[in-house]
Amino acid sequence: MSDVPQTDVSRPSALPTAKLLQRPTQPLVDQNSNEYLDAIEEEWNKKVDVEIETLVDGMADIVSLASIEDKDKFRIAQETFQAQCRAESMIRAAHSLMSTIHSMKLLLLLSDETQIAKRRDAELRGVQAEKTDAQTKVAALLDELLSSRRDEGSSGGGGAMQTT
Repeated sequence: MSDVPQTDVSRPSALPTAKLLQRPTQPLVDQNSNEYLDAIEEEWNKKVDVEIETLVDGMADIVSLASIEDKDKFRIAQETFQAQCRAESMIRAAHSLMSTIHSMKLLLLLSDETQIAKRRDAELRGVQAEKTDAQTKVAALLDELLSSRRDEGSSGGGGAMQTT
């Protein structure tokens, strides 16, 4: 009998060729840095605009609900409920704005590496300029000192140095 022996060893076989979760082949970033930053800025502006609009609409609705006229108990309860709902949505919008402000502050503080790098590079250029200026001044002073010594040595006739 030529039966294939049973073992625990895995036998390689062809994998299925199904293409699961196909993703688009376009690149993730198909815009330059400035366009990307402009898009993010526009997104932040839209969030802020929506929250401010929510606050303004809520305040306008609360003011319109506060009219003084003859109202029955049902109408008073209904307007109270509406005012509470508007106040809660305004509170959520205010919290969202505070969160957005906090996020923007953190982004400004933590991702301002370009400004830090620019300041560092400017300081480095300034220090290097001061260094080259100091080197040229030292070289000029050294040349002046050496030339005055040569002049003294050649005009002094090679005699003993005079000390004062």
